Amino acid sequence: MERSHAYDDIIDLPHHVSAERPHMPMIERAAQFSPFAALTGYGAAVEETARLTDEKPELDEEQKQRIGRRLSELQSRLREEPAAAVTYFVPDTRKSGGKTVSLTGTVKKVDELGRTLLMADGTVIPFDDLYALELPDADREG
Repeated sequence: MERSHAYDDIIDLPHHVSAERPHMPMIERAAQFSPFAALTGYGAAVEETARLTDEKPELDEEQKQRIGRRLSELQSRLREEPAAAVTYFVPDTRKSGGKTVSLTGTVKKVDELGRTLLMADGTVIPFDDLYALELPDADREG
């Protein structure tokens, strides 16, 4: 192999630093070589389309009556700051469906007029989205 001597005159010179322009930070230098996204937002749109949602569960009459009885019991026990384990449906804001969420906490208010359950942490749960309601510290039917 032949060795080229074309750069022998400059190979050992010190690195040039401009006296007129500030040194560019490494992150800005790296940004010059980052990939170009021709379709801005396309990746997010694909991710959103791929995101799965669940259908809202439908309750039978017995489940609705059981939840109604437990809501009445909660209403009568609000001064005791009763605990409840609530499973409810949260509709998705971007597409049809949503997800089922479970929450355990103290019930602050049962609003029969507004048909909502207010938890101590500020969560507002519409009665129509309740899927299950358990009162762990109460003697009740199963």
